Amino acid sequence: MNRIATLTLNPAIDMGTRTPRVVPEWKLRCQEPWREPGGGGINVSRATRKLGGSSATVYLAGGPTGDILEELLREEGLDPRVVATKGWTRENMHVFEEVSEQEYRFNMPGQVISVDELHSCLELIDNLEPAPDYLVVSGSLPPGFPPASFALLADEAERIGARLVADTSGEALRSVVEKGVYLIKPNLRELRDLVGRELADEVEQEEALQRLVEEGACEVIVLSLGSAGAWVVSRDVSEHIRSPSVPIRSRIGAGDSMVAGLTLGLSRGLDLVSAVRFGVAAGAAAVMTEGTELCGREDTERLYVQMGGSL
Repeated sequence: MNRIATLTLNPAIDMGTRTPRVVPEWKLRCQEPWREPGGGGINVSRATRKLGGSSATVYLAGGPTGDILEELLREEGLDPRVVATKGWTRENMHVFEEVSEQEYRFNMPGQVISVDELHSCLELIDNLEPAPDYLVVSGSLPPGFPPASFALLADEAERIGARLVADTSGEALRSVVEKGVYLIKPNLRELRDLVGRELADEVEQEEALQRLVEEGACEVIVLSLGSAGAWVVSRDVSEHIRSPSVPIRSRIGAGDSMVAGLTLGLSRGLDLVSAVRFGVAAGAAAVMTEGTELCGREDTERLYVQMGGSL
């Protein structure tokens, strides 16, 4: 049974390759490319499955690239729920330069979503059986998408009785907190932008988090602090959860893995602090993997126990 649904408004196919050196105007000889599904909500669903959970994966896609994306998701054992669009699903390119061991990432803007396509997406979510307990909205916005439309997503979550978990930024995040949702996960820069001022130290950060909760922006706020872990604040909780020390191979996918871990933990009945701890462990596990690989279940559970959690 899917107690979690994810929504991706701007999905992608991430394609990557390796080449000895990136040089302008040369024909660069590349290795065999790899392809995998991409987009915030889709990656949350992928990480959720890696952690032993399941989710309904809702997204908008179109064209031949949309067909490829659905095939890739089914190959990973996910449950894709597609809203067809007129435009083609975007493709991103990641190129690893071997001589410098640096990665070049070329992210495309995505397709424009019409009002009708957005409402079709809401209708699909409305008809999910069973209705999810948690609706995760994550990732970048497609071109021209009005951030204020996030209020519609909050209304949809309320209508189906789901808790909305929003991992977004900028005007979209501002729209979310003006509406009031269950959980948001900003990083420190996004928190500063949200409150409109610098936060000099941990005391000011905690005060800003508590004020957002008290003002009804959200019930829970999880401040992502990278290698320093996360700070979780609700009306009853304020705790800094330290991340375990792990070898860093790639930070790509850590944020989506963290959201997957904490949402899965909540859906399994963990208390708030334990769920966020599980999310921090998942984010740390993702950092240990190469390239765009997401968290692994074995590493996540080992780190969670190491942090004091109980399976």
